[in-house]
Amino acid sequence: MRLIAFDFDGTLSDSEMTVLLGDRCGVADEMTSITDRAMNNKLSYAQSLRKRAALLEGLDDKEADSAFDAVQLRPGAGILIDRLRDAGHHVAIFTGGFERGVERALTKADTTVDTVVANRLPISDDQLTGTVEGPLIEGTKDDALLSLATDCDISADRTIAIGDGANDLPMLEVANLAVGFVPKSAVRPTCDVVVASMDRLEYVFEGYNIL
Repeated sequence: MRLIAFDFDGTLSDSEMTVLLGDRCGVADEMTSITDRAMNNKLSYAQSLRKRAALLEGLDDKEADSAFDAVQLRPGAGILIDRLRDAGHHVAIFTGGFERGVERALTKADTTVDTVVANRLPISDDQLTGTVEGPLIEGTKDDALLSLATDCDISADRTIAIGDGANDLPMLEVANLAVGFVPKSAVRPTCDVVVASMDRLEYVFEGYNIL
């Protein structure tokens, strides 16, 4: 068994949840700018996430729910997840994005994973508060990866991480196999392999005898 940890926004999904939410209150361009700075390692992820959450203050939760409904997996992602789990691997999602969006996308693809570590947008009086809570704000994905590996009794040399942005760098650096999914320029040098589709990622897993 191996531990296979996916980033979500930009990796398993081509959606960016904060941008979808920002569309609902007219701040998508600001969201995109902040996200791009963070993903290229020009702004700390914690700072960027708090800035983006603050832009959503007062958004009606029904509007937020509609934005989460638009989140979906990339073509082939659900099939690949199923193949990995059928092969006996522990599949995890580590995302600075939000639980609701991940859950909606997995449900629509009729698939599931073993572990989701994600953040939350608190609600008060049926509106987003402009704050964010969760383990992957200040917490980093390397700690999440190694902690889960310990819990699952999986050695570090049987860990795989797949991501695209600067907040994925910590887990890519500690994983035995680091896969960049159309990675940002700041991330590419850390990657052992770079792919641009789920089909190609599946081919890589077959080449490494993971599938």
